[in-house]
Amino acid sequence: MITQQDLSQGMIALQQAQQETDKQVKETSQQMKSTDKYIKELGKMLGGIGNSQGDVAEEFFYNSLGKKPTLGGIDYDFIDKNVTRKKDDIEDEYDILLINGQDVAIIEVKYKAHQQDLDRLIDKKYKNFKLLYPQYKNYQHHLALASFKINDNLKQQALNKNVAVLQRKGDIVETTLPSV
Repeated sequence: MITQQDLSQGMIALQQAQQETDKQVKETSQQMKSTDKYIKELGKMLGGIGNSQGDVAEEFFYNSLGKKPTLGGIDYDFIDKNVTRKKDDIEDEYDILLINGQDVAIIEVKYKAHQQDLDRLIDKKYKNFKLLYPQYKNYQHHLALASFKINDNLKQQALNKNVAVLQRKGDIVETTLPSV
């Protein structure tokens, strides 16, 4: 038979166990907050590294094309970088634009090109370009993906979709054009 004293001792033990559990939960919560803060800081740092790499790639291709504004045998008169335009609900930014009196080249620059970069260039950026820059509707439009690193499969996909590929080769730009 359980006595009143047994119940009292059991309740005291249970209260002590609950207090210890509460203490552990509080410590774990503090550790999780500290870990969350660290992960956020790490994410910002990694994002900064990625942005820096992208900036390096953009600067390289802009400087190279600025020195010799030619793409696919077409000479261009003007080069613009990081051009943003907005109309109504449509806004887009273009890494590099090359323009002459009859051609405009839209160049998307990536440190390392991925499938979604090619898809976004064709399906979103080019579509938006036609809406945002109606003054170029009668120009020949040329798309290009410039990257320090692009795998062979993606490169071939780009070429098959009539997108030129610009790659760094030492301190120069190597251009691969779609076959006509």
